[in-house]
Amino acid sequence: MPLFHLPENELYFPPVSMSEPDGLLAIGGDLSPERLLLAYRSGIFPWYNRKPILWWSPDPRFVLYPSELNISHSMKQVLKKGTFRISYNECFETVVDRCRTAPREGQDGTWITRDMLRAYTSLHKQGYAMSVECWQNDALVGGLYGVKIGRCFFGESMFAAVSNASKAAFITFVQDHATRLAIIDCQVHTHHLASLGARFVSRVTFLDTVQRNLD
Repeated sequence: MPLFHLPENELYFPPVSMSEPDGLLAIGGDLSPERLLLAYRSGIFPWYNRKPILWWSPDPRFVLYPSELNISHSMKQVLKKGTFRISYNECFETVVDRCRTAPREGQDGTWITRDMLRAYTSLHKQGYAMSVECWQNDALVGGLYGVKIGRCFFGESMFAAVSNASKAAFITFVQDHATRLAIIDCQVHTHHLASLGARFVSRVTFLDTVQRNLD
């Protein structure tokens, strides 16, 4: 089946059932806030390292349910010691930029282009995108960012400059928002997130949960 090319002047995505076996659904379009929000509401996200923009909806989907968060004994000790201070939205653009330049697990480059940085900064100013910062001795040593719509959080990326920093940020975020979140979209598998309790679910299950929790 030929890859679907998005129209430039119309906010539209094809049905996710049309995606390739690897999850690739469509190509083209733009990174306007309106298109990005439509994508997340439809179970789709952008992921590319050079234009054109590629849009994905993998099946199965890697997610974490807040009630299934797994905190190892060693991480419980780290959190108990108060090694890190966790904050929200104190330096969104810096977190995205640090994620952009951080090494990726099993990847040679980054999908966080300058255009992506500008696009998610726009979403942040509209109140949809948020960052979580991890500080040690007043230095930013880890963090993550993503898009929150209703009771759904669509995680985009995280970074750690010191051991356990991104885990501390993620765990604290999940604990602080546990009663206000139904699902955390981790998009694709990483060992890092799997150790925290993330698992695969079918795309049908994922979309059903998202649609019931967007408001």
